[in-house]
Amino acid sequence: MLFSRFPLLFLAASLCLPLVSCRDGKKEDTNVIELNFGHFPNVTHVQGLVAHHFSRQGNGWFEERVKKATGKDVKINWYVYNAGPSAMEAIFARSIELTYVGPSPAINAFVRSRGHDIRMIAGAVEGGASLVVPQDSALKEPQDFRGKVIATPQLGNTQDVSARAWFSRGGLHVTQRGGDVKILPTPNPEQLSLFRQGKLDGVWTVEPWVSRLVMMAKGKVLVDEKESIATVLVCGSEFLKEKPEVAQAVVKAHEELNQWIRENPKEAQAIVVKELEELTHSRIEPELIARAWKSIHMKDKISIPKLQQFVQDAYHAGFMKEVPDVSGLVTPEAVEEKQLAMKEETQG
Repeated sequence: MLFSRFPLLFLAASLCLPLVSCRDGKKEDTNVIELNFGHFPNVTHVQGLVAHHFSRQGNGWFEERVKKATGKDVKINWYVYNAGPSAMEAIFARSIELTYVGPSPAINAFVRSRGHDIRMIAGAVEGGASLVVPQDSALKEPQDFRGKVIATPQLGNTQDVSARAWFSRGGLHVTQRGGDVKILPTPNPEQLSLFRQGKLDGVWTVEPWVSRLVMMAKGKVLVDEKESIATVLVCGSEFLKEKPEVAQAVVKAHEELNQWIRENPKEAQAIVVKELEELTHSRIEPELIARAWKSIHMKDKISIPKLQQFVQDAYHAGFMKEVPDVSGLVTPEAVEEKQLAMKEETQG
């Protein structure tokens, strides 16, 4: 089973994790739809950042559109996580219904639940993740990192799996606690100071942390995952089964939000700056977000071949003994049309 060797203690930390469903013990108001929605304080979760900001301002993007589709008042509670495994635990606990998350934790959660609890319902972002090394570093190939220390955001998150797979494919032996190269799960905010102090030989992370390492710590990008899936929109399968019309309205609103972000990049960037400052309680330079913006691409649908690559990466990284079947993870509506047509033609 994917990641089965790791205890759940590794999947715990989050900025705001509701451990018990907020609906427990409460009588549900049938005239109000209450959704618990997760995202991370990363530029690769731009849709979550923008929508969270709109909710904070009283002009909820999802609230207005889901209400229009269902005829019911909508309340969204936003929760912010440090990395994917934490958000998946919240889905398992039914503390949240939906979240933006990287593909690897979603695949892990799908396999752990034997295909029952998690569904990908939309694409979100491709790109925005990189391996950053010091400017004066001579490191170039995986073999060069023998004996080096590399930081990733969290054990089992998307960048952690990508890093381990890259080194493994390059011929290095990588284990949970060591091997030929030491992978050190480190929260994004701590990576910057450790990198500056010379305690890390590289960091595999996402925007805006990539740009921070480059602009503020004299780093350079060695590996750019510009075409990899960075973020998808997932929900609990029970939510999808019990409230399909709400899920459909959320997906439609998400696609409309993608279009708005594409058409209004400057306004969207300004919102991301404000929301990140609110969430991280630190100053965010607009130039930082502008640089990070160049490496991300909003996506409505999910590429199945790219998703299958993450499964292969997890296998190569040693997180599972065999490659699982994840064909039921992505809803048909979320598959890129060309790939769906090819699949239907093959089945026919």
